[in-house]
Amino acid sequence: MKKVLWVLVWLMAGQVQAQPTVAEGQNWTHYVRIAGHGLNIDNVGEIIKSATGTHVFGIETDNSLTGYYESFLNPEDKLAAIRAVAEAAHAVGNKVFVYTEGLETITADADQKARTFFKDHPDWVQRDISGRPAVFGGGDAFWISQGDEDVWITPYAMEWREIFMERIRQIAATGIDGVFVDIPYWMTHFDGWEDTWASFDNYTLAAFKAVSGLNARTDLKLGDFSDPNFLQWVDFRIRTLTEFMKEVAENGRAVNPDFITIAEIYPGIEDSAVRVGADVYEMYRVVDVIAHEYSAGGYKSADRQPADWFAFMTGMYAFRAFAEGKASWMLTYSWENHEKIKASDAMENLMMAQLMAGANCWDAATHVMSRSNDYAARKRIFQWIEAHETTFYRPRKPLKPVGIYFSPKTRNYFVDEYIPAFRGMMFLLLQTHTEFQIVTPRTRADFAGDALILPDVKCLDDAEIAWLKDYINAGKGLLASGESGSYDECRQRREVNPLQRLLTMEDPVGSDAVPGGKKIAYRPDGPGKAYYKAVRQEYNAAAYAGKYSGTEFSRLLENFSRTLRDDLGYRPAVTVEASPFVSSQIAAVDGKPAVFLANFAGLKGKEKANQLPAKGVKVAFEAERNAAVYALEFLGKPKKLSGTWKDGKMHCTLPAFQRGMVVWCE
Repeated sequence: MKKVLWVLVWLMAGQVQAQPTVAEGQNWTHYVRIAGHGLNIDNVGEIIKSATGTHVFGIETDNSLTGYYESFLNPEDKLAAIRAVAEAAHAVGNKVFVYTEGLETITADADQKARTFFKDHPDWVQRDISGRPAVFGGGDAFWISQGDEDVWITPYAMEWREIFMERIRQIAATGIDGVFVDIPYWMTHFDGWEDTWASFDNYTLAAFKAVSGLNARTDLKLGDFSDPNFLQWVDFRIRTLTEFMKEVAENGRAVNPDFITIAEIYPGIEDSAVRVGADVYEMYRVVDVIAHEYSAGGYKSADRQPADWFAFMTGMYAFRAFAEGKASWMLTYSWENHEKIKASDAMENLMMAQLMAGANCWDAATHVMSRSNDYAARKRIFQWIEAHETTFYRPRKPLKPVGIYFSPKTRNYFVDEYIPAFRGMMFLLLQTHTEFQIVTPRTRADFAGDALILPDVKCLDDAEIAWLKDYINAGKGLLASGESGSYDECRQRREVNPLQRLLTMEDPVGSDAVPGGKKIAYRPDGPGKAYYKAVRQEYNAAAYAGKYSGTEFSRLLENFSRTLRDDLGYRPAVTVEASPFVSSQIAAVDGKPAVFLANFAGLKGKEKANQLPAKGVKVAFEAERNAAVYALEFLGKPKKLSGTWKDGKMHCTLPAFQRGMVVWCE
């Protein structure tokens, strides 16, 4: 095998891939163009050939070393394959990582074996509150074959955990660049398990009692967010999975300091993060990369309606904020036998949206992580991304943003109310083409914008209240909506809302008064929720036709822009005039102001994947008189635009574009 492998490498010596030139604080993970491959010792050459031929950088390989009981116990053969693919990928200048399961293990053909994982270790398996074990078979999930046994393991089974971490160290020792850990979840996502809030196995119960003094079987009201004991269970479950992935990363780096840990997570910003326990906000602290199997608005991009695309963009922009400079990979799916849509069109829309959000592209065929819906399209798109990777993947820095506060505690404890408010407010920012910055408890100290929005942020702790006080007293603008500040960080309603007191409003409900000349606005009715409701009712029909005059959502857009301008005194560094069917992000890239535009006008789920062209989009940059403006349409070539300088700004009208465009000033 080695002789064949090195012959292949020698033959491909002329195709050694150039490594990307990374910016300060970045590494190779920021520039990947990913594709997945099943791995065995005999197909290493095929993997390298396919990846090289389609401009893949960052090769995913899969041999489920810990995901099958046989190789979990005896990993030597799979470790040899991992070592071989690492050597081959590095010889052609590529990077490669290997997939393995986290808390899931299959015993193949278990119905024919005396020994299986569950038969050997029934105490290691997660359980619901009635004691039912998390053991499944063929038909329970598409990847479980008939006769197989699929188990979900508690991370508190320490004997198992020690073996698992040893396997991580062995993987790191092969020389491969990283490990991709799939779905480290509590079992709450299979049919019949959604509302179990598992796990109630003895190991997990003991661990919870050690930190809380509570018996999770008897002392909680499951699903009752008004129960303080249940909230401790919610926090404990999230903390457990975060600490588990932290230990994975530490074990990998103990062998190889450059070893990368990637967590595959399907929950995004919504309620599933709380139920499953894998919270990407927390997880970004402890791993190097998250691969988001995120499907807001539709599992396939060909299914998405125009409003769904904005939900997808909102999720990705949140991930980029949570990452704090780390890379965000999108393990996503564009197309599956959609009769009226070409696979290549669906792929282009998906990857365009990901690029405009600054996330890394990965489109897999069907429901698995490998193959492609269209290899020719993959090659064409990845080759173009490679040529323009610095435009999309250099760090994006704020200019004069409006901040929008993402509150993990409010999301965790009031998810049904908070997400519509947050998402609706993000839609307002994206569709009014206002520069935004998602601010979190970890990043608030670095926020320097002149205006901030609290979208029904019910839970605020004393430190957050103190920070908001300093922010307002510094002359900054604040828009608070709904019941912002009504609860503390433990979901206990405050007798007096300190945020309302801070705003010094005698009668805050229904009041638009601006006391003491402060630049504040209080909207108890929640403009984010109202806008989200209007979008759901009429946005898609308007987007199909590309017309929005007279709609309720267009009126709300105008009201929002007026609030920013008149009540908060917000003045942007870059102005964009475009339809609300175009999403925009404004940021500085390598010191140059840039606008990333994604067009969703005319799209119709399952029926149409080619947009109505965006025409007459106008952009004005704060710039010197001799500044130049350039535009790069998705899959096109850079063009220098003619502009007019007036009152300290360079004004230009963009050429029509179909899917997306980035425009910058230098």
